[in-house]
Amino acid sequence: MATVEENLTRVYTINLGRAWLTPQHKRTDRVINMIREFAQKHMKSEDIKLEQELNRQIWSRGKTNPPRKVRVKMVKDEDGAVTVSLYEDAPAATEAPVEAEKPEPVSADAKPEIPAGDAPTAVEEVKTEEKAPPADK
Repeated sequence: MATVEENLTRVYTINLGRAWLTPQHKRTDRVINMIREFAQKHMKSEDIKLEQELNRQIWSRGKTNPPRKVRVKMVKDEDGAVTVSLYEDAPAATEAPVEAEKPEPVSADAKPEIPAGDAPTAVEEVKTEEKAPPADK
């Protein structure tokens, strides 16, 4: 017996360079169709839905200059419907947050220590001598 896969999720990078073989004014239309065809082939479903954010990302550069590659996340639910969305890396969500080191409180009397290499240098005043105009004879 075959079991039904629940919420199958996959991440793909789709190469869209073949869209440049089509006429210039039809490229972005072709890219949308290529994403749908890719999802049908890899997720084995005819019901494909593109999320609005992915659509806006592809159309953001106009009709003649779509992106060459796009990273997408495909989710197949119990009904067999596939939702294709833009994939965003979120390493902060998967890892535990790192606590920043808190600086020690400084009293009003304490002077900050300056390392020898970072010590400010004294600014020397340079006096310019004004030359008097030459005297006429």
